[in-house]
Amino acid sequence: MKMKKHKIMEYLVVFEEEKEGGFSVWVPDLPGCASQGETFEETLANIKDAIKLYLEDDTGTIDKDYDTYKKQFVVPVKVSYA
Repeated sequence: MKMKKHKIMEYLVVFEEEKEGGFSVWVPDLPGCASQGETFEETLANIKDAIKLYLEDDTGTIDKDYDTYKKQFVVPVKVSYA
C-alpha cells in the first residue's frame, strides 16, 4: 500500500482588523485567496481552509516545488507629512 506524501507549504498571510469587528485576511502569494472571521482564531482557521481549497483547485499557476525560504514580516508604519 502506497502512502500519500504530504508537503507542508508555508505562506505569509496578512490580517486586517475591521472597524466593524472581526478580521479580513489574504495571501499575497495566492491571488484571490482571502477570507474573514469574527475572531483571530476563526479567521486563521478560515484562511487555512481557503488555502487548501485554492491549492486543490490550482490549474498550474502556482509553483508547487516552491521551496525557497523567505523571511518576511509585516510592520505597520505611521508617517507624518504636511
